[in-house]
Amino acid sequence: MPGGMAGMPASPGIVEGKVHLLRWEVPDVDHRVVSDNEITSEIDRLRDAIERAKERLRHVRARADKHAGPEEAAIFDVQISILEDASLIGEVEELIRQNLGAEKAFDLVLFEWRQHFARHSQSMLRERVGDLIDVQIRVLSVLMGLPDHDPVDLPKGSNAILVTHDLTPSLTVQLDREAIIGIATDAGTRTSHVAILARSLGLPAVVGLRDATARLKGNEHAILDGTSGILIVDPTPAQIATYRDRKAREDADAVELLQIATTESVTLDGHWVTLRANVDLPEEAEQAAHSGAEGVGLMRTEFLVVGRATMPDEEEQYRAYTHVVEAFSGRPVVIRTFDVGGDKLPVGGYQTDANPFLGWRAIRMCLDEPELFKTQLRALLRAAMHGDVRIMFPLVITLDEVLQAKQLLREAAAELDARGVEYRHDLPLGVMVETPAAALCVHTLVDDVSFLSIGTNDLTQYTLAVDRGSANLASRFTPLHPAVLQLIHRIVEVGSAHKLEVSVCGEMASQPLMAFALIGLGVRSMSVAGRAVPLVKRVIRGVSVAVAHEAAMAALASKTAREAEGELRRRLFAAFGDAPFLRDGLPGFVDGNIFEGSGGP
Repeated sequence: MPGGMAGMPASPGIVEGKVHLLRWEVPDVDHRVVSDNEITSEIDRLRDAIERAKERLRHVRARADKHAGPEEAAIFDVQISILEDASLIGEVEELIRQNLGAEKAFDLVLFEWRQHFARHSQSMLRERVGDLIDVQIRVLSVLMGLPDHDPVDLPKGSNAILVTHDLTPSLTVQLDREAIIGIATDAGTRTSHVAILARSLGLPAVVGLRDATARLKGNEHAILDGTSGILIVDPTPAQIATYRDRKAREDADAVELLQIATTESVTLDGHWVTLRANVDLPEEAEQAAHSGAEGVGLMRTEFLVVGRATMPDEEEQYRAYTHVVEAFSGRPVVIRTFDVGGDKLPVGGYQTDANPFLGWRAIRMCLDEPELFKTQLRALLRAAMHGDVRIMFPLVITLDEVLQAKQLLREAAAELDARGVEYRHDLPLGVMVETPAAALCVHTLVDDVSFLSIGTNDLTQYTLAVDRGSANLASRFTPLHPAVLQLIHRIVEVGSAHKLEVSVCGEMASQPLMAFALIGLGVRSMSVAGRAVPLVKRVIRGVSVAVAHEAAMAALASKTAREAEGELRRRLFAAFGDAPFLRDGLPGFVDGNIFEGSGGP
């Protein structure tokens, strides 16, 4: 009996259901020789399997289109086109004519293609490796008589806890929230794709379990505790009673938090803190708009390019941005230009780097690909006719990058003028401060921008030299390290001195203890996951700036992140007492400890 498995909390909440084990991996294929008389029938068997796989992909595509939208569903068009590639099919049939069984012939050719694509200089082709694997699994499953079903094709009301190694783009777009109630993965960290996705969808999630897929068989009764980062398999009656009691308390607290959503985000001593929502996908806009958020502080635009074979055109982008802008009815919507590269999938045949986090990404890629960038800027200028749009440039290091981006914005506007297309002329422009270099030289940027936004995920990563995607280093990834706090404090001081709004839009702001620290550091604008808005508003309304400032200054003077946490935690508990939302643990507050693993830096 596997019992309890400890991972990292990725999205809060407790659910109880059945394990749906997804081992989406290429099966082992035996070497099989066929006689000359069997070659024709073996080729026919291959072609039949390919047709069945294509039909299955069309079914998956239709369902993804319904659940995730046409742009996300387009990933399956790529996979269908692979199965229609004459050269690939020709190579498989040639091996069959050399007396090799159809399944082994297909397995060998797909393996060779994957190796070739993985080493290719063009990133667009390297990205196709994931699609090749999906295609290989589907066709081999048919040829070998393995279960022929979609990886996450579950009936509604299944109450399934999806357990898999990781969520790929092709798996993500198939998720049905009416069937899946929680997610558990071997890989991932709190700032990885699957964690951010789960929080956006409101699904409890645990990541970094390492070997859950190897230890489980599927269909086990399980409890997933996304608040504490634990998956309990075959729980005892006592454990079931304990967790059901905790869930009831959390549900009651959630109702109380929803009542707070419509209240003002003002501290006990009368300081207003602007609270906006992060939006990852356009379809999240309506929920975020009703969360109590005062607009969007970060709309990520990578959803438009991840998993795509081609870049989205101006019209597609315009529709996506307008959808979000209109949902917020005149409230500010800050849209970040493409942050492609690093932990996102680059699209197109562009240059790449061995270390993408320190390489050609975000504003660097956009400035070097002006036509790509101006397409996005034109769409943003047009969408601004529908509301209060503000443009934000990611990973800015120097003033030169800001000036170049502004010049390209002027060129994009001139192109719209030439076409006679209406657009808004006075869009506020801001930058994300995400590196120690930008934080230390932020004073050089203030005369040429309208606002600053601190991306704490990357700022922490670059300051501490800790890969935010590494499960092995998760316990060392903490924004409460005094070095990170010092940089945040400097950015806020410089911005305030120049009367610029300084917002925090990283995951840090969504966590109670860290939101408390940010208030104390002088932050008066935060952007958090839509579902975290009531929680953060509860923190804002329950503390005074004076107490938060005292706690933050004590944290700044600390020698370690652990010491800083203690200074903040002691004062936050004093402010709220034994409040359930702190006692039971919510994002970033697991049994009173904001660290994701044992120990901390």
